[in-house]
Amino acid sequence: MPLVLFTPAPSDTSTTIINGVSFSIPALNTFHYALYTNNTISNGSECYLAFDGFRPSMLDNGTWLHATSCYIPYFEMSSRGVTSIVFGVLFGVSVMFTLMNLKKHGAQHLREDKRFRLVGRRWQWYWMLFVSACAMISLFTGIDVDRYYLQQMPIMLQCFFFALMLPVALAAVWESIRHWGSWQERQLVDADPYGMPPNASRTKIQFYAPLIFYLFAWLNFFLTIPKPWTPIQKQNTTEQIRDIALPAATNTRTKAGALIALLAWLTIAFTLTHTIRTFHQGKSFLSTVPKHLLLNLLLLAVHIAYAILSSFSFRLALANQKVPIAYPFALGYAPLLLILLSANVAGFRTENEDRQLIAQRVARGRVHDAELNLIKKPSWWSRNMAARFAGEEERLRNMAGEVGGRPTARAMEMGDMKVRQRSGSRSTRDPFRDESPEGERSRGRGTGMQARGGSDAIAQREIEVAPQPVGPPQQQKIRSMLDV
Repeated sequence: MPLVLFTPAPSDTSTTIINGVSFSIPALNTFHYALYTNNTISNGSECYLAFDGFRPSMLDNGTWLHATSCYIPYFEMSSRGVTSIVFGVLFGVSVMFTLMNLKKHGAQHLREDKRFRLVGRRWQWYWMLFVSACAMISLFTGIDVDRYYLQQMPIMLQCFFFALMLPVALAAVWESIRHWGSWQERQLVDADPYGMPPNASRTKIQFYAPLIFYLFAWLNFFLTIPKPWTPIQKQNTTEQIRDIALPAATNTRTKAGALIALLAWLTIAFTLTHTIRTFHQGKSFLSTVPKHLLLNLLLLAVHIAYAILSSFSFRLALANQKVPIAYPFALGYAPLLLILLSANVAGFRTENEDRQLIAQRVARGRVHDAELNLIKKPSWWSRNMAARFAGEEERLRNMAGEVGGRPTARAMEMGDMKVRQRSGSRSTRDPFRDESPEGERSRGRGTGMQARGGSDAIAQREIEVAPQPVGPPQQQKIRSMLDV
């Protein structure tokens, strides 16, 4: 914007009239304020509107009264803002469906295997949520790009989160394709643990491919995100666009980041091809690969192509405040929205992987039973079928029969229990008494018999003394204290 010289007032040459308000020319010059053709007064640091109902005034000490900043939403919403609202709402709706698929496919129904972690099938949904969040912030902040009188924060935020969407979208597509290959291997290993012989080339590719991809993804992030974004807002004049905004939007780092994103895409395509050759040998590519994965890969290529195109042409870049909206929305936002849509539709159409494995195991069990001529009885076939409709008394009678008794229909009286006389089966010899000669033993036994009273004599008569064996006494084996 060219400068407008201050015109001295007819009554006082030291003052000038701007939008009906008198300003001191020496004070304006002291603080380096200038009037521009877009009816703004600015000194490079502060900018105020001075047209229509905006009538600011400045004191001699540089204080402004009733001043309005140039960086406010002044114009009405145009096509860029309306389109941003529509796409922002669509990305917001996709969050709900992504969360539903995350709950469905992230649920665990089988024991987790160390080779196939549960978080491995959740990563694609995590990255998709991140893509939706970046898209919503970028689109909703882009509403004010057309409304601001002079560009400031909205266009910076829209471009920042739009650039952040690219590495995140790469990670989302990568995780979906990588997990599909892991799912193919898991099915083969579950059917036959030794069906996948060790292969050096396959192991190396499965190890190095993720490292190479994430290396390219992080390089794209560090080249395109951590950079000065303030110069993009300098689009108030043709000179500012040519000297400040255009070099910042199409610098070397931006171009290198877009080309590295292409290398990451090629890594994804190579991994998909390698998975098909490994687990589906002899089959064509198109008949084997899931259609939504192939569609997502092509849509991601469109987004990367637009990133490369905008890094070389500022006229088609989102950073241009006057860009034709068909380019950034049809080539930038729409492909990522379709990727989310395709992934969510495929998620609703497919079953949880653990449940699929359970169904495959049941099917294999039926095949094995058929090979062994085993016929599985129907669910209603049960030997306890009649017991379901029996009464309480009949159930107790059947339980008594199962335990070993005989079910009866009449009550039985309980008789005397047969108790084993433990005292009669014990030996009379005390194992803890010292052995004595035979004569003393007989005399002692006789003397003891005479000395005992009536009760002892009766107890002695009840006990049958076992004959003593001839020869040396044998030591008694005591198994427990009950034998004592």
